[in-house]
Amino acid sequence: MTDTKGINTDRRNLLTNLGVAAAAGVAVSATSTSAQAQNSQQGFVPKRHAGDAWMDQIAGNHRAFIDSSTLPGGGNAVRYANNILFTHTQDYDGTDADYALIVCFRHAATPYGYNDAIWEKYGAVLSFGAQPTPTSNPMNTASMANGQNTLADLGARGVKFAVCSKATLVYARRIASATQQDVEPVHAELMASLIPNGRFVPAGVLSVTRAQEYRYSLLYAE
Repeated sequence: MTDTKGINTDRRNLLTNLGVAAAAGVAVSATSTSAQAQNSQQGFVPKRHAGDAWMDQIAGNHRAFIDSSTLPGGGNAVRYANNILFTHTQDYDGTDADYALIVCFRHAATPYGYNDAIWEKYGAVLSFGAQPTPTSNPMNTASMANGQNTLADLGARGVKFAVCSKATLVYARRIASATQQDVEPVHAELMASLIPNGRFVPAGVLSVTRAQEYRYSLLYAE
């Protein structure tokens, strides 16, 4: 005779065990999914360097980094900075203080980071022979290049300027060659001629990437 009661008991135990296993599987799966989601939220965490810390110290609820590498691009970078601040204050009822805004002068735009005295002395070299030869930093006066926006105006509104050190050495060599001087004193002269609200960075192109690691929106001016 078949032991029906025993079979039914075994069947119930089997179903119970399967249910426990399934529940455990769901729990494990949920835990695994939760861990994956947490890791995904954490994502890539860039290493911090003391030389980049200044980017994180600029107050503001919005962050933007405007990169320029040509003479026309430098003028447009100044225009873009003004447009960002103007639009934010006019259309978003904001203030200039809401923005952590950096304009980067690198490569051929680097000379915009030098003061008027340097441009008066070496304008022909810095402007690649443009005519008429500039006798002051073109971004310090209103012009076709930058409209009514000047470095002084933007600086007063809190805009910071990053100026490429690597390109500055290149310009020092170019000036030294054109004026029959030693490179070292010319380089020292350029490094002492920074515009207000400006700072030399090791390499402008590197600062472009580091700024994004500090969650700055990137805008390229050309």
